[in-house]
Amino acid sequence: MISKHHASKASTLANRFPENPILTPSQVRPSREDMEVECILNPGVFSYAGKTWLLVRVAERPKQENDWISFPVLEDSEHLIVKRYRRDHPDLDLSDPRIIRVGSSFYLTTLSHLRLFCSSDGVHFNEPDDRPSIIFPHGVHETFGIEDCRVTTMGDQFLLTYTAVSENGVAVGCMRTTDWVHFERLGLIMPPHNKDCAIFGEPVNGLHHCLHRPSGIDLGGNFIWMAESPDLVHWGNHRCIARTRAGQWDEARVGAGAAPVKTSEGWLEIYHGADKHHRYCLGALLLDANQPYRVLARSRLPIMTPDMDYEQKGFFGNVVFTNGHIAEGDLLTMYYGASDTVICGATFSIREILDSLK
Repeated sequence: MISKHHASKASTLANRFPENPILTPSQVRPSREDMEVECILNPGVFSYAGKTWLLVRVAERPKQENDWISFPVLEDSEHLIVKRYRRDHPDLDLSDPRIIRVGSSFYLTTLSHLRLFCSSDGVHFNEPDDRPSIIFPHGVHETFGIEDCRVTTMGDQFLLTYTAVSENGVAVGCMRTTDWVHFERLGLIMPPHNKDCAIFGEPVNGLHHCLHRPSGIDLGGNFIWMAESPDLVHWGNHRCIARTRAGQWDEARVGAGAAPVKTSEGWLEIYHGADKHHRYCLGALLLDANQPYRVLARSRLPIMTPDMDYEQKGFFGNVVFTNGHIAEGDLLTMYYGASDTVICGATFSIREILDSLK
């Protein structure tokens, strides 16, 4: 049980862990000797066997050499290879720290996999010693990595929805497990371009629901959508439920966090929003209990902003981003990525979030 921490700053509803950041790249071993951990990001969160667990995105790349840029990809959908280019290569564009452009081809500077960490107190985490802790990308849809997993607990099973990246685009993959040792891969449940998929923890009116984010070009945008499914594999009846808002903190893109929390007033969803300067904050949506595609209320101001030094400086600065939390009564314990570099924690009062929406 995690006690409520005192707020590090009072500008929002977030009460940050005084121990933040609770996980840094230096605490995470690389998956192989010739790789280094560049950053750790955006964990899925769940309770299991009396502990708090994080499924962290670990972004790796080869150890860099002077005058060269190197990056990993999966060849033949399962064998990791390293591509190398001289930094003065005429077709090389390194203007975005996340993307490498070589002529008309695009690659990622890192390759991400998912890594398990567990904790008895919710603050101090380590890799488990009683089970495999790494979930590697696999298959033609994951050759550039797997990212930002949401974990939904549903009965005795856990559903993992994650971003699958390849040269064919960014899509939503899904797998499930009951013991965190054996995993059933369900393939892609949303085709490119789509991400930020969170499945509700229980059916509503006999159907499963999920939040997801397709991306429109020219027409449309980066909006939050909802879909329904009879079997957790085939999804339809898609509805757009939350759009970006011009001139506000979420004007450029919005996306779902973890599975929404069921409250007496409806489903409470924590979501991220970014402005035109790529500053990521967190807000809330209140969804109707029986018709969850109906948005009853939405944050006018963020419930959390990147105020701390570790949230403002890093691989990609000015970012707080969550896709995992645990709700216990009024206490919402949220784990989040800061500046695309480290993992942090914060607590919220669910009542205070609901009151802020009125």
